[in-house]
Amino acid sequence: MSNDVAIQKQAGGVGSAGLARSAAWDPFQAMRELFRWDPFQAGALVPFHGVTSFAPDFEVKENKESFVFRADLPGVAEKDLQVQLNDNRLSVSGKRESEKTEQNETFYTTERSYGSFTRSFTLPEGTDAEKAHAELKNGVLTIAIPKRPEAQPRKINVTSK
Repeated sequence: MSNDVAIQKQAGGVGSAGLARSAAWDPFQAMRELFRWDPFQAGALVPFHGVTSFAPDFEVKENKESFVFRADLPGVAEKDLQVQLNDNRLSVSGKRESEKTEQNETFYTTERSYGSFTRSFTLPEGTDAEKAHAELKNGVLTIAIPKRPEAQPRKINVTSK
């Protein structure tokens, strides 16, 4: 069973450059993980308290017809997700709630992360926000933002004389 996630569209707004992570080694990602430091966030150093925050990774790709964003969001309910388009700015935010623990339970390790997240991406010109759609299926969020027909590549015939 798939769930459709509502996309809110707004006019106005200013964005910064969008970033996509790749499978290759990323020195900034290594610094964020090692020192809990993100050079692209307003705060410099964030103290590490032994609990990691929930920060889903995104996959961003472009094909002939659209831009496609995918994120693994296991344990995130549709009601806890918000997808917004503001001019050329795509923002995805949500939260994953921690599970209720009983008083007589003993944890030997806790590696799962919980909390709120927000990710923003700047879209290139030529996207059709009115036809954008999002789907949450099996813990994977997929957002597709089509390109306008005039922004899609077209073939030009060559003639000879």
